[in-house]
Amino acid sequence: MEVVLAKPRGFCAGVVRAIDVVEQALEVFGPPVYVLHEIVHNQHVVNSLRGKGAIFTEELNDVPAGAVTIFSAHGVSDARVNEAEKRGLRIIDATCPLVAKVHMQAQKYHRRGYELIIVGHRGHPEVVGTSGRVAGPVHVISEPEEVETLRVETPEKVAYVTQTTLSVDDTRAVIGALKKRFPSIVGPETKDICYATQNRQNAVRELAHETDVIIVVGARNSSNSNRLREVGEQEAIRAYLVQDANELEAQWFSPDDRIGVTAGASTPEALVTAVIEQLAAWGRTQVREIPGPDERVTFRVPNELRAHLATPKS
Repeated sequence: MEVVLAKPRGFCAGVVRAIDVVEQALEVFGPPVYVLHEIVHNQHVVNSLRGKGAIFTEELNDVPAGAVTIFSAHGVSDARVNEAEKRGLRIIDATCPLVAKVHMQAQKYHRRGYELIIVGHRGHPEVVGTSGRVAGPVHVISEPEEVETLRVETPEKVAYVTQTTLSVDDTRAVIGALKKRFPSIVGPETKDICYATQNRQNAVRELAHETDVIIVVGARNSSNSNRLREVGEQEAIRAYLVQDANELEAQWFSPDDRIGVTAGASTPEALVTAVIEQLAAWGRTQVREIPGPDERVTFRVPNELRAHLATPKS
């Protein structure tokens, strides 16, 4: 009757920073502050911040002129930045520093005359933002099979970057296909791919060796949470994605099942605790955590907010 917890799980440094930005902006400027898109992909987090005075919107036109406006952790396009500046909005950029690094890489390749390929999911806010940071043509692919049908202007002058919520494992086959078709292609080192995504997927693989079923706690629109469930299934383990404990179903588990639990990078630990409590109510009384790396990465809040935090209150 055992529950086994993945390590690491839940919040990554970029998510912690993004939430801190909203909470500290509310403290410094007072409510309301406006946030473009969900600050991170988790409705519980969004609802909590909304209760404190944050207003979430998909359109800058809905934001009053001069209002404090926070860009989400996923990043935004140049067009969005320009629009916000023209409307006189007070911008605080909560883009994850690892996403911002991808933006800079993409822009560097464009300046050097490379045609850009983004390895990622079409329509994901991060990919949309990265695409919008480059003035030239951008191609988005997510599967190796797409490489053969890709049409570029100059095959000898192609570069790629990757969506941060993919792991080295996720991108390996696609990058391999790109290098086979475009031998002179350039791209970042694999170490530049998000550490948190890879760590959480590795933990699920370890979890699969010790459990019979895996519960991933995360939002349905969270790319990395969905991927954790897929990794579990690839390890031949039954895996379910739940947004919170209310979505658990007792019939998923047999009496002898060892149950693994993990959480996506934008999932609060409180939601994991609630899942464990529900499993305990169904008879799982022993809880242990598998060994895993301690993530010590932290990111500072943006300069435009840090300056106000450093100013003594009158």
